[in-house]
Amino acid sequence: MSKKNKELKIKKPSWWEEFKEFAIKGNAMALAVGTIIGGAFSTITKSLTNDIIMPIVNIFLGGADFSEAKVKLPRMPWVEPTYETVVNEAGEEVVQVVENYLTYGNMISAIINFLILALVVFFLVKGLNKLSEIGKKKEEEAAAAEPPAPPAPSNEEVLLTEIRDLLKNK
Repeated sequence: MSKKNKELKIKKPSWWEEFKEFAIKGNAMALAVGTIIGGAFSTITKSLTNDIIMPIVNIFLGGADFSEAKVKLPRMPWVEPTYETVVNEAGEEVVQVVENYLTYGNMISAIINFLILALVVFFLVKGLNKLSEIGKKKEEEAAAAEPPAPPAPSNEEVLLTEIRDLLKNK
């Protein structure tokens, strides 16, 4: 390689080696698996909220469909309305103005989903921390305990020791 080519060598960023170590050690794989499981758990949480919790909440709200809760926003007079063609109940095509809504019911459902997910993760982390504390206590107890006494020598070892001592004295 010529001197000019050596000078043009691209310098790797300082974080590159750290990233390679991260990816090779399997942390990236663990992160990917956690993300996939988190996505699946999010789906379960949404179902729990939409299919179980919200219907119970709707009982107290008079049977209203909470996920469809919305407020119609006003149209500004200087803005030209947008029209769409829809089919009415009689099967006729009708042109109507496209309305703009603020759908706050979906936001409230999303907040409930988040709170449930956060609660589950909180208890999961709390449980893992408790297990970690138990493991640390056992390690500390093991380190603090006196080492076990060496086992007593067998009859053969005692006999061989006596023979060695007799041979030394001669």
